[in-house]
Amino acid sequence: MKTIAVLGGGPAGASAAERLARAGLKTIILDEKLAWEKPCGGGITYKAYSQYPYLIENDTPKKLVTDTLLAAPKSGEFKMALHRPLVIYSRLDLNGMLLRRAEAAGAEIEKERVLGLERNGDGWRIRTRTGRIDADYCVIATGARNPLREVGTQYTAQDTMYALGYWVPSDQAHIDIQFLPNLEGYIWVFPRAGHLSVGICGKSESAQCLRTRLERYMDEKGLCRKQAKFYGHMLPALESRGWRNNRLAGEGWIAVGDAGGMVDPITGEGLYYAVRSGDLASQVVLSEEPAEKAERYRQMISRDFGMDLTYGAGLAKRLFCGAIFFGAVPSRMIDFMKRSPKFCEIMQDLFAGTQPYLELKNRLLRNVNTTLHEILMSFLFRKLILSETRS
Repeated sequence: MKTIAVLGGGPAGASAAERLARAGLKTIILDEKLAWEKPCGGGITYKAYSQYPYLIENDTPKKLVTDTLLAAPKSGEFKMALHRPLVIYSRLDLNGMLLRRAEAAGAEIEKERVLGLERNGDGWRIRTRTGRIDADYCVIATGARNPLREVGTQYTAQDTMYALGYWVPSDQAHIDIQFLPNLEGYIWVFPRAGHLSVGICGKSESAQCLRTRLERYMDEKGLCRKQAKFYGHMLPALESRGWRNNRLAGEGWIAVGDAGGMVDPITGEGLYYAVRSGDLASQVVLSEEPAEKAERYRQMISRDFGMDLTYGAGLAKRLFCGAIFFGAVPSRMIDFMKRSPKFCEIMQDLFAGTQPYLELKNRLLRNVNTTLHEILMSFLFRKLILSETRS
C-alpha cells in the first residue's frame, strides 16, 4: 500500500487526509501543533457548508450569525440581516473537529515537526525531530509560513498580508466589519462560542501599524484588551502575477490551502479554499497517473476557483483604496446599501461566497441603472417628506 504524508494538520491537510484515508490509502498527518488558535475570524460561508454539510452538521461549538454591521468613514453604519448565515468557530475547535474526522477515517496523526524533505527515488524521505519517515507522495499543507522552500507557493512581499487579532472574553450577536482610510484591508469583530475574535487584516502596512489601528478601534468601541490574548499570523494574498505564477504542485507533491496561496485576496477568507483544495488534491492523488498529477491539479484549481481569485486580486486595491462618485469605494458601498435593495442583494451573495468576482462587474453594470434610480428616488422621496413636514 502506498503511503501518503500530509505535512500539516490544519483544515486543508485534515480535509485531504480524511478523503485519502477513507479511500484506503495509508495516510499520515505530521504537524507540530495540530489544533491551535488563530486570529482569523473562523467564519464558514454558505458556499462552504452547502457543499460540505459536515461543516455545519456537527456537535462542535459554533455560532450561526445573521446580523452584520458594516461601517466606513463618512458614511456611518449599515446593518444587514444575512439571508444565509455565517457559521463561526474558534479555529482551535474547527481544526480539532476536522482532525478527528481524519482520524476516524483511518489517518494516522503524529505531533511532529518536519525539518526537511528529500527526494528518495520515486518517493520522499521526511526528516523530523525524532527520526525519519518514508512516503510515496506528499501533500504540502504547512500553511503560509511554509519552511520547506522547495515545495509550495513562492511568495513575494507583495503576495502576503498580516492578520492580527485578539481573543476577547466577551459576547455580541452580530458581526462588525469596519473599513479604514487608505488600508487595503479591514477590521472585524466575529462572535464565537464563548468569546469574540477581534482583528485586522491588511496589505502594504507593517504589523505594528495595523496593531495600532486595531487597538485604537477597540478603545473607541469599548472592547477591553486587559484579559484578551493576542495572536498574529501571515496570510497569502497573491497579486494577479502571483496567481499566474503560483507553484501548486510538482513531481511527487501537491500543495493545499495556505501553502498553495489559496486565500481570497479581497476578504482574506481561506477556509473554503482550504477544504476545497484538500478535496481536489485527494481526487488527483487517487485517480491520476504519477506523471499527470501536477498538471491535472493545476487545471482543476484554475477552473474551480483559481481564475476567479486571480481576477479578484486585480480588484482588491481598487475596492479598498479606490474612489467612485467623489468618495472612497467602501464609503460609497455603504451609501448604496442604505438606498438600494439591488445592491444589497449583491452584497448578500458576496457574504455567502456565491458571487464570483469574474461575474461581479457585469452584474454591477446590469444593476447600475436600477441602483442609481433607486438612490435618486430615495433622495427625492426624503426631500419631499422633509418639505411637507416643515410646511
